[in-house]
Amino acid sequence: MSPLELGNPELLKNCSFINGEWLQGESQFKVINPANSQVVAAVDEVSPTQLEMAIQTASKALLEWQEKTVDERASLLSKWFELIMTNQSDLAYIMTAEQGKPRKEALGEVAYGAKYIEWYAEEARRINGDVLPVNQNGRRALVLRRPVGVVTSITPWNFPGAMILRKAAPALAAGCTFVVKPSEQTPLSALALAYLANEAGIPAGVFSVIVGSNAQPIGEVLTTHPKVAKFSFTGSTAVGKKLLAQCASTVKKTSMELGGNAPLMVFDDADIDVAVNGTMGSKFRNAGQTCVCANRIFVHSKIHDEFVQKLKSRVMELKVGEGNQEGVSVGPLIEEKAVAKVERLIASAINSGARLELGGRRDPAGELFFQPTILTGITPQMDIFNSEIFGPVAAIIPFENEEEVINLANQTEYGLCSYAFTSNMNRVFRLSEKLDFGMVGINEGVLSNPAAPFGGVKESGMGREGGRWGIDDYLENKYVCIGNLD
Repeated sequence: MSPLELGNPELLKNCSFINGEWLQGESQFKVINPANSQVVAAVDEVSPTQLEMAIQTASKALLEWQEKTVDERASLLSKWFELIMTNQSDLAYIMTAEQGKPRKEALGEVAYGAKYIEWYAEEARRINGDVLPVNQNGRRALVLRRPVGVVTSITPWNFPGAMILRKAAPALAAGCTFVVKPSEQTPLSALALAYLANEAGIPAGVFSVIVGSNAQPIGEVLTTHPKVAKFSFTGSTAVGKKLLAQCASTVKKTSMELGGNAPLMVFDDADIDVAVNGTMGSKFRNAGQTCVCANRIFVHSKIHDEFVQKLKSRVMELKVGEGNQEGVSVGPLIEEKAVAKVERLIASAINSGARLELGGRRDPAGELFFQPTILTGITPQMDIFNSEIFGPVAAIIPFENEEEVINLANQTEYGLCSYAFTSNMNRVFRLSEKLDFGMVGINEGVLSNPAAPFGGVKESGMGREGGRWGIDDYLENKYVCIGNLD
């Protein structure tokens, strides 16, 4: 095991952080660098007793945390933000080691996640109630907005820092306490964030991180414990459905950010260079391992060949390799079964008539690296059209008119994100209204913004993260009626 060379070695932790303490376990699991298969760290498994302690102490800490003034909570969140940005380089190094993404992307993710803390430190001051008109003299009617309570969460491996902060920041700002289980493949980023939260002075029990490789029993506790008021999950739709069913046993409030099958549409009036830039940003970021990746790329037949050639030229410039190497823009996929899935989808598409324009096989950089790939001639009958690829594969489908492409774009049970490139403003508004997706990017391939609501419809989930909407899921509206007033 080769230790990471960090400017601040205290950031590298290997056990759960519960109630302000680092609790060791009796057994360990290994965190593997997907770029080279080396062990990054051996991490202690959380025990059932420790898991129960995390929830009980979060419940106890809730009483004190929700009574703090908004200024006090905002000040602590601001200190956490400052510490994260001070340690941005080390946090990015940890992230690249455990997840594989290029260093530039890792630095960007750290800053992006921290922005949610900065935003919600201020949003805490804007949790306003209401005074309502009354239907009877001598009454007053109020609406108070109170924290939901203890929040638990399970977060994914593809954005091991930002996905936690996008949930924890509004939860803490609202006055909730927060217990998170990060992916067992990428727990080190979460533990580093817990260390910095503690250094910022966030009280014991307010933010806890539990780490373990046995996800099913841990998830069952997080979704069924009677002291948990809300559960938040980012991950696959299949797993989300199971967790949602478990939450129903105690009627928990939930928010779910699930799978996607994002369409990206390039119309014949689009600026092709802008469309290619947007496609590159959407499709190949994090080696295609994002829930908002352009999964189905629709290109008008009039500009199809020109678009493909320009995209091909840009994709050929991408450098595949270990994330900390100079100039690398595409890192490894997370594990062997992810690579096998990409291979299977490509082979099935080619066997069904698709044309391989570029790539299509594993890269010499290592076992889990895959060449950036372009496929043309994709049809709605192919598996790759209907599956979330989660790899660096651009699947291109020609289309003839607006009505056709809208119908094809909506031909999915998912509804997270969509993209369109056009210079027609009338079309912009039609697409914005007719596309059945929670987010629409127009002439833009990267649209995440801490001030905006991130989330989907249909089987892509429920709830929103970001902006003034993101804090609503962590608040309850309490109606107070005061009678017999003079």
